[in-house]
Amino acid sequence: MISTTRRSFMITTGAVGATLAMPSILTAAPQFKLKAANIMPADHPLNTRLGEASKKIKEQTNGQVEIEIFPASQLGTDADMLSQLRSGALDIFIQTGLIVATLVPVAAITGVGFAFSDYQQVWKAVDGPLGKHIVTAFEKANLVAFDKMWDNGFRQTTSLNKPILSPADFKGFKIRVPPAPLWTSLFKSFGASPTTIPWGETYSALQTHVADGLENSLATLYFAKMYEVQKHLSRTNHMWDGFWTLANRDNFEAMPEATREIIKKHVNEAAVAERADVEKLNGELQANLTGKGLQFHDVETAGFRDTLSQSPFYKEWKGRFGDEAWSLLEAASGKLG
Repeated sequence: MISTTRRSFMITTGAVGATLAMPSILTAAPQFKLKAANIMPADHPLNTRLGEASKKIKEQTNGQVEIEIFPASQLGTDADMLSQLRSGALDIFIQTGLIVATLVPVAAITGVGFAFSDYQQVWKAVDGPLGKHIVTAFEKANLVAFDKMWDNGFRQTTSLNKPILSPADFKGFKIRVPPAPLWTSLFKSFGASPTTIPWGETYSALQTHVADGLENSLATLYFAKMYEVQKHLSRTNHMWDGFWTLANRDNFEAMPEATREIIKKHVNEAAVAERADVEKLNGELQANLTGKGLQFHDVETAGFRDTLSQSPFYKEWKGRFGDEAWSLLEAASGKLG
C-alpha cells in the first residue's frame, strides 16, 4: 500500500507541483511507495514494459513515486491479490477482466468465445465505447481502471496425449481454466470437463495429470515453460484476453492529481507498447516452441463457433452482461450467436 506519513503527505501535497516544475529538485526518499502485482512471468513483455514505466514515473516525479513490481503471483493467487487490492494492501493489480469479473461482472465481456477475429476488432472494442463502459463499472466498485488494456493475446489450446482438432475432441477433456465462470461455461459448451486451477499451480497440475491440457496465449505458454508438460498446440483462437490496470481508489486518490496523471500516462503508454511486443512475439514464437518439442496444429475454427452458436452460450451471456454491454461488444465484433 502507499507508504506515507500524514506529515509527509501534507508536505508532498503542497510541494509536488513545485518539484515537477523544477526537475533539479530531488527528494531524498520517495514519498509514495506503491505495490503493483500481476500473475505474469517476470520476463514477460508486460513486466518488462511495466518496469520501464516505473522508472519513467520515478524520474518525472523527481523520485517521489516508487513502484515495486511483484510478478509471477508472488503475492498469492488471483483471488488473494484482488482481495489485497480492495483492502488497500495492494495499490495496483494488473489482471484479466475475466478474473476480476467476480467483482465487476461486465469486465469479462471481452473474453466471450469467438467474439473477435482479429486485433482490429479487439482495439476497436476495448479502446472505444465498450472499454469506457467497463471503466465506468470499475469506478462503481471503488477501483480506478486505466484507459489502455495490456495484451495477453488470442488463446490457443494445448494438450498432452492428442491434439484438439474438432469440437468432438473436447468431449471429456480435462482442461485447466482460470477461476472464472465464462471460461467454465465456454468449455462445457463443447463437452469438456473444465478444471479451475490458479495460474501459479497450473504447471504442477499438468505435470501430475490433474488436467490433460490448458488454454492460453503463445507468449504466456512460452514464458511459463508449459511446453515442458504439453505436447500439442491447436490454433483454436477461441478468445482474446487482455489485462486491466486497476488501482485502489483510496490509495490512488491520496496522491496529488498531477502525480496521478503522470502514473496513468506512463502506464497507459507502456500497455500500448506491450501490445506491439506481444503481437511481434507471437509471430516469432511458433519456431521457438516447435524447437522445444511442441507440435502445432491448424484447425477449422468455424466448426467450434457453430457448435457454440447452437448451444445456449451466447444467449446466456447476453442475459448476464445486459443488452447495452452486448450491443457495444457486437458493434466491434459483429453479430454473435
